[in-house]
Amino acid sequence: MMARSNSNHSTEHPMNVRIRHHAFRALSLCCAAVFAAGLSGALPGATATVSAAITPQGAFTLEVFPPDVSLKTKRGSQSFVVRATEASGIQRDVTAQAAFTVADPTKAKIEKAVLTPLADGATTLKVSFSGQSVEIPVKVEQAQADPTLSFRRDIMPIFLKGGCNSGGCHGSARGQDGFRLSLFGYDPEGDHFRLTREMAGRRVNLAIPDESLLLTKIDGAAPHTGGKIFERDSEPAKTLVHWLDSGAPNDAPDVATCTNIEILPKSLVLESPGQTHQVVVRAHYSDGSERDVTNLALFLTSNEGSAKISKEGLITTGARGEAFVMARFSTHTVGTHVIVIPKDLKYEWPKVPETNFVDLLVDEKLRNLRMTPSEICNDETFLRRAHIDITGTLAASDEVAKFVADQDPQKRAKKIDELLARNEFVDIWALKWSELLKVRTPPNNVGGSYKATLNYYNWIRKQLADNVPINKVAGELVRANGSNLENPAVNYYEAEPDPLKLAEDTAQAFLGIRVQCAQCHNHPFDRWTMDDYRGFVAFFTQIGRKKGEDPRETIVFDRASGESTHPVGNRVVPPKFLGGEAPDCKGKDRRDVLADWISAPDNPYFGRHMANLIWGQYMGRGIVEPVDDVRISNPPSNPELLDALAKKLVEYNYDIRRFVRDICNSRTYQASTRLNDTNAADQRNFAHATIRRMRAEVMLDCINQVTETTEKYKGLPASARAVEIADGKTTNYFLTTFGRRDRETICAREEVGPTLSQALHLINGDTVETKIIQGEVIKKLQAAKMTPREVAQELYVRCFGRQPSEDELRKLEPIWGVTEDQPLVFQDIFWALMNAKEFMFNH
Repeated sequence: MMARSNSNHSTEHPMNVRIRHHAFRALSLCCAAVFAAGLSGALPGATATVSAAITPQGAFTLEVFPPDVSLKTKRGSQSFVVRATEASGIQRDVTAQAAFTVADPTKAKIEKAVLTPLADGATTLKVSFSGQSVEIPVKVEQAQADPTLSFRRDIMPIFLKGGCNSGGCHGSARGQDGFRLSLFGYDPEGDHFRLTREMAGRRVNLAIPDESLLLTKIDGAAPHTGGKIFERDSEPAKTLVHWLDSGAPNDAPDVATCTNIEILPKSLVLESPGQTHQVVVRAHYSDGSERDVTNLALFLTSNEGSAKISKEGLITTGARGEAFVMARFSTHTVGTHVIVIPKDLKYEWPKVPETNFVDLLVDEKLRNLRMTPSEICNDETFLRRAHIDITGTLAASDEVAKFVADQDPQKRAKKIDELLARNEFVDIWALKWSELLKVRTPPNNVGGSYKATLNYYNWIRKQLADNVPINKVAGELVRANGSNLENPAVNYYEAEPDPLKLAEDTAQAFLGIRVQCAQCHNHPFDRWTMDDYRGFVAFFTQIGRKKGEDPRETIVFDRASGESTHPVGNRVVPPKFLGGEAPDCKGKDRRDVLADWISAPDNPYFGRHMANLIWGQYMGRGIVEPVDDVRISNPPSNPELLDALAKKLVEYNYDIRRFVRDICNSRTYQASTRLNDTNAADQRNFAHATIRRMRAEVMLDCINQVTETTEKYKGLPASARAVEIADGKTTNYFLTTFGRRDRETICAREEVGPTLSQALHLINGDTVETKIIQGEVIKKLQAAKMTPREVAQELYVRCFGRQPSEDELRKLEPIWGVTEDQPLVFQDIFWALMNAKEFMFNH
């Protein structure tokens, strides 16, 4: 029992209060639940060979990758991977055991799973294994032609594969050892000049190609800081010698460019440890040709512990887990998803309810992972979770009792509909969009600019309250013109005047794409080039701004002049959609054209990004995480689920309420946070619910709610909640400490911590202590003639949304038995509950 003061609580010395609180912190643990790269010249198909025969267990499905072949010129070739998929879902590379037969051997020949051309025409390749066979169509063109090597197609990929043009080598801003290449090859013309003309005769020796410094450096014959990159008899070295023998020519202006690449197979389910599986990479060019670039692609893995990949594209499994194995060639990066499960794992999928398409697609992934989803959470947990997620509030005590007692099997669905209809749902999404759009008083503005900020926030909130489709909202923001006081959407252009930054923010906010990396070089792990970046910036280079008669007023208009220029050569880059075409903008406001594209139902990015962003709000993490960092090297954890969600959002005409209803009604959303043996390590597949700390604004609102107190915020009435604050610059100590965003950047991360400052403020700060005293909740409960047991039960329901267990009440009984200071004892209990993790976290 802790020492008590005989003085009245209102006059107790602050130091005594803090000492009492430190001592009582131990009690809170009892009365509150605690939640708990070198380069090889091996032939592309050679690495698929394994020493031991592989026999699939039981029935299997046979597949061959790629499923079709087009060989062009004498140097064309294609390697193959043959895969057997067992009934259990395990997939095995059986290339070495498969038999290959060309229907017309005069057209092409096959050796070691590599097909090469002989004569023009069409034929088929038959691949047989263990009683099954697959036929692959083969097309051969210009079989006798031996084209001149291309600098861009054949030589630059060697620099990428060897890491020569990476930031740590010659691709750095100052180069390395006096020689510089463009980072990841963004400037082929400059690279060719620096190799062949910058120091004539030094780097290439056309008289004796074998003695060129380009070769002797990378094969180790001459001192090289980067060491030996590949052997002299390797295919890359032979390609370089061939190019030098030809005079090291540059490319013609119309040389075919790589339009996209594919890595095959696109997904794998393998056993651990030690299983191997080859992948192949095929490039597609602007002239319609295809090419096997497996031996030129740069391979990377997101999880080497589970799936290591060699320089030749051979995957070797390690520990149980997931990995995204990537291949980079030219300016393109693609990947394949690899699931690794323990060998001979005994697993049986349980019969679990599947409410809608969400559960079907989540469960499909969990079956592949051999994971069992957690059970459905109880009614108290569901009610608290739904209240916090949908409205940012806690359920009242009588609402909890009524909901738990209700026997209607549809009560959860009805409660979700009820919460979605409340104004607090709009407040939460107005807050989210205000962060997404950086709603804050711009710096260095005249004193009255808060009016424009407040109008902007109110406009956003009205769009959400009126259920305006969010793609239409985005379109209105992008095309906004006029006065920022008369047309609040114009304030979108007040947050960032720089066209480059504005383009970056627009791509990140509405498409989930961070194009910043492509500003001064091609993106190293995504498809975006400097041309893509400058083409998107071009939509914003003709924005005009002028001051209105009111000093607080800014007028935005289309000035019909201003271009985006490429830093290499200073050429003008016309407007171009990310990943799409260059539209006709002549005589049009470029932002109108962009707005139409962003808001179009078939936009390839907007729907997926919004679906992922909304999903992340209710599930604790996105299918792509962070939600605003969509790139090849950060793939969705469940691509099929993300595709289905995006399709559904478009089908609903971007109706957020209807979309949220699907998510919250799913068993996946209503799963317990309690783990089982199969899903204990899962952090990305939604096998269980996620424990999440309440965001700063919601936590402060919940503290006010349970203590029956209020806060006063700038421009808002005393009864307003923190989630209603319009200006990102408006804050207080509590909100700042717990991570309220200042909205200076568009990054989707919502909170900071946990930090020592947060813990100290909750324990010793004036927020919790003062509000308990000010709200006089204990005095009101005792005035209502509640017994000590009933008071304790009410405090638990207020804070945790559940009744205390008998064990928790037994531990409290000796404490509230101190009758002379019973109000102070219950204030301490209240304080302890509000400092418990069960209060601070949504679970």
